[in-house]
Formats: sequence, C-alpha cells, structure tokens
Amino acid sequence: MLKIINHFFRFCQEDNRKKFYKSIILTFFDSLFNALKIVAIYIFISGAINGDDMMKVSLITFGIMVFSILASYLVKYFSTLLQTEGGYDTCSRKRMEIAEHLRYVPMGYYNENSIGQVLSVTTNTMQFLENLATRVIMLVSSAALSTLVITIMILVFDYRIGLILVAGLVLFSLVTYFLMKKSDKITQLKYDSDEKLVGLILEYIEGINEVKSYKLVGNKCKKFNDANDYSAKTNYKMEREFIPYIGLQSLIIKLAGVLMILASVIFYLNGTMLLADTLIMIISSFIVYATLENASAFTALLRNIETCVTKGEEILKSPQMQLDGEKNDPVNHDIVLNNVSFSYGKKKIIDDVSFRIPEKTTTALVGPSGGGKSTITKLIARFFDVDSGSITLGGKNIKDYNYDTLMKNFSFVFQNVYLFKDTIANNIRFGTPEASMDLVIAAAKKAKCHDFIMALPNGYETIIGDDVNLSGGERQRISIARAMMKDASIIVLDEATANVDPENEKDLVDAINELTKDKTIIMIAHRLKTVENADQILVIENGKISECGKHSELINKEGTYKRFIESREKAISWKIS
Repeated sequence: MLKIINHFFRFCQEDNRKKFYKSIILTFFDSLFNALKIVAIYIFISGAINGDDMMKVSLITFGIMVFSILASYLVKYFSTLLQTEGGYDTCSRKRMEIAEHLRYVPMGYYNENSIGQVLSVTTNTMQFLENLATRVIMLVSSAALSTLVITIMILVFDYRIGLILVAGLVLFSLVTYFLMKKSDKITQLKYDSDEKLVGLILEYIEGINEVKSYKLVGNKCKKFNDANDYSAKTNYKMEREFIPYIGLQSLIIKLAGVLMILASVIFYLNGTMLLADTLIMIISSFIVYATLENASAFTALLRNIETCVTKGEEILKSPQMQLDGEKNDPVNHDIVLNNVSFSYGKKKIIDDVSFRIPEKTTTALVGPSGGGKSTITKLIARFFDVDSGSITLGGKNIKDYNYDTLMKNFSFVFQNVYLFKDTIANNIRFGTPEASMDLVIAAAKKAKCHDFIMALPNGYETIIGDDVNLSGGERQRISIARAMMKDASIIVLDEATANVDPENEKDLVDAINELTKDKTIIMIAHRLKTVENADQILVIENGKISECGKHSELINKEGTYKRFIESREKAISWKIS
C-alpha cells in the first residue's frame, strides 16, 4: 500500500506533492483530535462510576468533545482543500505535459500505439485520478493513522485487548494483500479493454458515413459490439472477484470486534478489568473497526491508482526525437536529401533517395499512391527521423536545429483540412495566437475567404461545428489563411486542390498563389495545371526517384510521367452522354 501511495506522489509535481504531505500531516492531527472523543467518554464513564461531581465531569467532557469536533473540522477542511487542489492541479498539468510530450514523438508512434490509449489516458485515467485517487489515498491514509492512534491508546489501557486488536489488524492486512494481488491482472485487463473500446468508438464516429452507407449498425458492427461487451464483462468480473475479499475483510473486522467485547466482559467478570475500562474497550472496538470497514471498500481501488499512474508514465516515457539544437535560423532555405532511406516498421518506404530543392523554387512530387511522396515531405519537416542518409536545410542537418526553430520554417496545406471547434478567427490565428484581428482579416482576404466568412451568422466569431457547414474549398482557404499567418519560408502542399469543386477552384488557386509568393514550394499533386510550371518534377515510385526534370522534358520521354499525365487527361475528358 505504501509503495502505491509513494508511486502516486512521485507522479505528482513537487508543489502538489507538498500539498499531499501537508494533508497527511493534518490527517494525523485529525486522528488525534478524534481520539480525544474516547478520552472524553472515558472521563465521563469514570466520573459516573466513581460518583464524582457530574456537573464538573460533564463540563470537562463537553469541553473536550467541542474541542475535538471543532479542531477535527478545521484540520479536515484544510486537509480536504489541499488534497482536492493537489489532485485536480496534478491531472490538469499532466494532461498538458502529455500533450506537450506527444508533440515531439515521431509520427510513427501513432502507428504503433493505439490512439485509444492516448485518449483513454488523457480522459478516463486522468479523470479517475483527479476525482477518486486523492480521496482514496487520503481515506486509506486517514483510516491507517486513526487505527494506529486508537491501537496505541488501547494497548496503553489494556495490552490484552490491544493484542486482540493487533491480531485482527494482521488478518485484515493479510486479506488486503491478497485482494491487491488479485486486482493486479484484472485491473490491467480493465484498462486494456477501456483503451480498445475508446479507440473503436473514435473509429466508429470518424467512419460514421461508411457506417451509415453500409448499414453497419446493431449486431452488424461486430468489432464495436464485441469490444463493448468485453469491457462490460471485464468490469463485472473485476467487481465479482473483489466482493469475496471485501466481504472477508468485513467479517474479520466484525469478529475481531466481537472478540474484543467478549474478552473485555470476561476480564471484568474475573476482576482483572475495571468497569470503566471495560466500557471504553467496548466503545473503542466499534470506533476502530468502523473506521477500517469504511476504508476497506476502497483498498481495491489502490491497484487502479497504480495502473493509472503507470499508464500515464508509459506515454511520458515514449521516446522523443532529439530536440536540442541551434536556435539560429537557417542561412538560406535550400533543402538537400542525401541517400535517404526510411522504413515503417519492417517495410521500406524510402530507398536511398537524393535530390536538391533550391530556395524559392517549386518542386512537384508525382507518382502512384503509396510510392512515398507524403513520407518524403514529412521527413523533410522532421515528422520522422531518417533511418540512414541525411537531410539538410541551409547546409545544416535538420537534426542539428532546435525542433521548434526548424518547424518555424514550414507551413502545410493538406488535402484533408482539420479545423478546430473554435471561432473562425481563432482557427486562422492558430499558429500565431497573439495576432490581432486586423492581421486575421488581412490574411483571410489574401486567401479569398473574407467574403464567405462575412456571410456567416457571426462572421469571424462563428464557431466551426455549430451548425456551420463549410465546403471543401472554403475549409482549404481557411487553412491557407492560417498558413499565411505563420508566414513560413517553405510551403508544403499535399494534394491541396485534389477534391475542390470547379466553382471554388479559381479562388483556391488564387489563394495558393498568394500564399506561395517568394517561397520554397514542395507540392504533391496529380493535376497537370498544378505541376506543369514547377521548376522540377520528381516522379516517386516504390520509394525511389524514377524520373526527374521539368514538364517539357519529361512529357517527351516514354516513361511514368508521360503515362501519368496522359491517364489524367483521359480521365478529365470523360463525359456522361
């Protein structure tokens, strides 16, 4: 138990850890003040039996009781305040710590680890820790301290009854030990099932269009249903496995209490215990075991706390890319790949690729899907680290730059734009939160989205997602406005115009032209009009460069590029008659 509590405290930040330590110290004083009630009762019983002045005895008893209650209330108030503040602050900051940590892990982490794990830890796990963990730990700590204080008092009053109490506590602790051992495997199963379920719920929601289209509802959505059933059965199994142990704890508590009462009566009858001592032993047996019984139901949750902390630590220990480096800006924005290779797991995606992108030129990457085009752009921006070879920016290996300094040089416009559930203004200023409204509007005008934004119910303050449906082209232009605000020197366009309708295409092309003025441009594209004016075109097939040159050069060769362009032109010429 102490090991688990210590593990939780190590997980907390130093300032919050101090709050928990102070709370435990206050809890100890709370135990002492509560123990004064036993002293007050003993004084009253002794006075009544001995025929003392009951007015005086009653006043002393009343004074001790009032002091005990008020002092206990005050220390419990501040103790609860400290533990509550420490719990919520710890989990709030841990969520931010996890989010910050995940910014610097390789993108491959998200292929190897379930998104459900990250979501489950940052939501379910942290919620459990902030809502229950601190209360469970403090309740168990309080019960342990109260039991310790009362045990010492009983041993002082009569060591024989004290030994019966100690024996009961030993048996209680033994059952608690086996309970926590039993919870080891079951708790892990519970959190594994929770992670899987959260991941499948996310997958279900993201793929809701397909779910509707193919009527994958009810019993037909087998993966989701199985995970849901498994989670329910695991939670039920955990409760079912714990009940016998909790019941046994309660039985031991009650039997030990009965033995204490029985022994006290026997000792009184044979004349080896005073009546006052007998009565106070009987009362104490109820107090000590009531405290323990209240805490016993929560001991099983201690293992949950251990698992939750471990889950959080696993994410925070996930390997990050090398982050330290120079914070100086590159001397220029020439990009050079030299014998670069990269694999996802055991599958080689990029195989010994070398090329150069001069500053303020446009490079188009074309080729069949799965050839490695997007991977190359992500390697250049260091979303992944290369397995071998090197990538330089301004003559310096990108690994030698401070990561945040490196990222200042890149802006991305993806085919599938992600907009946050926030105002349109905040989505545009996402990378530059301090930007003024005037700058936001200026960027929106350049990106050709000011007019449709102003036509929305609340203009720039319209919340995206609140019954606001934007077309693909409109979302792309907001994304371009966001990239303009960042004003990076290197622009990566990943199929930015692939799914745009003809009505929006002109505005989108104008917005891209505005974004890419005097920039180094890397584009992934399948449209002739997008790539034909590029300074160089790289044809990527099976992780290698199969062709390289300008459009005028490649179109006259009998190669992949010519076949690629001809197939696109043929597709565009198709008509429904």
